[in-house]
Amino acid sequence: MVKDNETVIQEFNDVVNMTSDELEAWLKEEHSESSGWSKDDGSGETVGHESGRKIIDILNRNPSKDPEKYEDDDLAHMRKVVSYCKLVICVHQQGYSKEMLIVILEISLPYPYLGEEISKKRYSNISKR
Repeated sequence: MVKDNETVIQEFNDVVNMTSDELEAWLKEEHSESSGWSKDDGSGETVGHESGRKIIDILNRNPSKDPEKYEDDDLAHMRKVVSYCKLVICVHQQGYSKEMLIVILEISLPYPYLGEEISKKRYSNISKR
């Protein structure tokens, strides 16, 4: 079941806890450039870094957070951000290691219906912290 746009907007505004200026400053720091997976386009930029730039754009184009001013592409990215953040929070609360988080993300994003089963079979040696 897909969340309605109103819910996505509210949850996005809850999980994005930095202003566009704060996020932009963080993205300029050296360690931000190495966080996350590398994109497949050869640019050297990570997926997370690109997502941060998209978040900045969304925040800057709609500083009043007016639901009517979000475009379809904005809502699609906001939906991804919310899903990713909720997954990371959930995994962290369960006490899994960073390595297990990576495994869960690698598995659950492309194949949400297979994640748990594959994880049990292929990655049983990786445990909680």
